[in-house]
Amino acid sequence: MASSTVRPEDQDRAAEQDVARRLLDSSAKLSYDPATEVDWNTPLDTDHHGASPEWSTLYGTAYWGELTDAQRKALTRQEAASVASTGIWFEMILQQMVLRDMYAKDPTDPRFQWALTEVADECRHSIMFARGAAKLGAPAYRPRRPVLELGRAFKTLAFGEAAYAAILVAEEVLDVMQRDWMRDERVAPFVRTINNIHVVEESRHMKFARDETRKRLRGAGPVRRHLNALVVAVASYYIVTSMVNRDVYANAGLDAARAIAEAKTNEHHKSLMRSSCSGLMEFLASARLLTKPALFFYKRADLI
Repeated sequence: MASSTVRPEDQDRAAEQDVARRLLDSSAKLSYDPATEVDWNTPLDTDHHGASPEWSTLYGTAYWGELTDAQRKALTRQEAASVASTGIWFEMILQQMVLRDMYAKDPTDPRFQWALTEVADECRHSIMFARGAAKLGAPAYRPRRPVLELGRAFKTLAFGEAAYAAILVAEEVLDVMQRDWMRDERVAPFVRTINNIHVVEESRHMKFARDETRKRLRGAGPVRRHLNALVVAVASYYIVTSMVNRDVYANAGLDAARAIAEAKTNEHHKSLMRSSCSGLMEFLASARLLTKPALFFYKRADLI
């Protein structure tokens, strides 16, 4: 007599497919085309910020107090462009990791189809960020050469929970700051539109990354868990510390040496980063990815 009992692994697979179907439905109903949604034609109004000034790396410092309103706006525009450029760099890493993970898997599986949908979203986001940075009057900001090479190694070697948890960290940090920027009328309207598009569409990506991280960690032993906790923390450190390129200060017409020194010790910005990442840290703790070695890097990045 055949058993009617459903195996746990089959239940898990069905639940994962159901999540993927819901994400696909959401994407079909609520997605944007940046080429038409963003006002690319109106000239940049330099009377606007590029990001909420409270998110500037100099906000709250003595140097910030000495800057004119125009200098502050020029700085936040360069900082926003740098964040966008870092987003492009990591989204390209993300796309390669997701495609590698889905290579030769069942294309009829909703999870496979959602993964390709996510890659398509990220391609549009990268083009959107690139056009946005150019409109802000910024050069092509890139992480330092050693970080670029570490990223090259990470996208080639990272797999499973290490890949998806690192994806989540990058997306969560961007999500928190962009939610502030998109509501701030001091920020240039086209930047607010870009941020809104990214926040809406990345919410689905973060759901998938959380679920995949939990899934890949099922049954993981302590060695694997500790190793990948460290890999994710190191990747997070370099992602976060690369968001604002040091060249932004000179490009905004500031004293770069002084700006870099004051930004490095800016307790307001460090406190903002820590408070805004509390939810992310709670998730990593629940996944048992906040080991002592990992905490060292999160603290150095001012995420905890």
